[in-house]
Amino acid sequence: MTPPHLVVVGAGAFGGWTALELRRRGARVTLLDAWGPGNTRASSGGETRVIRATYGSRTIYTTLAIRAFELWRAHDARWQRGFFRSTGALWMFGADDAFGRASAAVLRTSNLVVEELTPADAAKRFPQIAFDDTITSVLWEAMAGYLFARRACEDVVERLIAEGGEYRQSQVTGPVAVTAPLRRIALAGGGAIEADAFVFACGPWLGRLFPDVVGPHVTPTRQEVYYFGTPAGDARFLDPAMPVWIDCRERVMYGIPGNANRGFKVADDTPGPPFDPTDGSRDATPAGIAAVRAFLNQRFPALAGAPLLGSEVCQYEASPDSHFIIDRHPGAPNVWLAGGGSGHGFKMGPALGEMLASCVLGTATPDPQFGLARLAAPPRGGWDAKWS
Repeated sequence: MTPPHLVVVGAGAFGGWTALELRRRGARVTLLDAWGPGNTRASSGGETRVIRATYGSRTIYTTLAIRAFELWRAHDARWQRGFFRSTGALWMFGADDAFGRASAAVLRTSNLVVEELTPADAAKRFPQIAFDDTITSVLWEAMAGYLFARRACEDVVERLIAEGGEYRQSQVTGPVAVTAPLRRIALAGGGAIEADAFVFACGPWLGRLFPDVVGPHVTPTRQEVYYFGTPAGDARFLDPAMPVWIDCRERVMYGIPGNANRGFKVADDTPGPPFDPTDGSRDATPAGIAAVRAFLNQRFPALAGAPLLGSEVCQYEASPDSHFIIDRHPGAPNVWLAGGGSGHGFKMGPALGEMLASCVLGTATPDPQFGLARLAAPPRGGWDAKWS
């Protein structure tokens, strides 16, 4: 039998892994991306991303993360790539540590190693961090760490090609004119591509391609990320001495050591203003730099006055409740939509690739928590839903 031809639009974490998994299951696969895997405009671009299984009571994500850990390790073991760095994650909480307590209970149920520390105990283990009186409790997630994001996106596309798939740098013309079933999509500059089924994993552009179904339910927000220089020869701020860390108080700040020698990464997880991912300015703002410097002075006093080596502006593409969107288009049975990464999707790429491949090939159905139907209801929990 002739294998089905499947087109996947978007070579980020969702689309790239889905394309590779579909190819490994025997489909003929063409992967498209407007600017290339891991490009600076993409939500999957940049040097590094956190990988964790801490999701409070949202057990569906803990389950997905556990599978993602397995698949990242397997990929590294097979291809000797080293994309996953297991540093552990240090969670620091202020007065409200309900998320940490809920996460610890779920992690233990899943047989994952987690420790609840006092600030004094954490200070002995990590003396380069200032545990002042704003920190009331600390959680240590042993299996967590970080991933090399841009490199991994490039590698997945290279693997797809090596295993018989096709990659084309092409832009899909939007909005997509959906028919039942969809047989072809138009490409910018003329031309089109035909297929038996389509997967659109377009990150912040998903709403533009499908304004009637997705539209404002995926909102790109502007997120500034900063890289600071550490003292010469000082390994305290590199892994393994420094883990991934998350400071959960009025705002959620987080950081990653090393970053391919680019610097000590610090970012504010609070969703920023709406952002145009195609043409928006990606320069850091003076206010953002000042705020993150004030935080560094408080939490990492040895880095007070550290030089700013670089910055970048990425974007979250957030759904109202921070759940992913993994569903069939209601107007076309052979069109699948994947998005709403909401700033926490990259780590799940390999596991979501398996899930989407099963849905597209008809061996599984999407979880209703990821469905389009739930977007008609009011969102739960505000901006921090992904932490609850």
